[in-house]
Amino acid sequence: MSDMEFKNDFEDEEPIVLNLVLDDGEEVACEVIGIFEVEGNEYIALVPENDERVLIYKYAELANDEIDLQNIEDDAEFAKVTDAFWETFGDEDFEREDEE
Repeated sequence: MSDMEFKNDFEDEEPIVLNLVLDDGEEVACEVIGIFEVEGNEYIALVPENDERVLIYKYAELANDEIDLQNIEDDAEFAKVTDAFWETFGDEDFEREDEE
């Protein structure tokens, strides 16, 4: 099994939208692009409405269908995860930013 595994449960369905609360308290609706695995950890890629930037977070499913999103604080981990994202979604029309 490779270090990267991609779960694409969303391709043939209506887009899934999550309301994300940013650090400044602003709430932003984001479309889920996909959930993918890198080195045993799951990550989620989101695109805010009316924006082409991609936001990537560490992802975990909790009880009661809740999810936990965490910032990726480690620069090396962030580099691996963004590389994995671009390998998987490189043909999509997203704006590439190499910062969190």
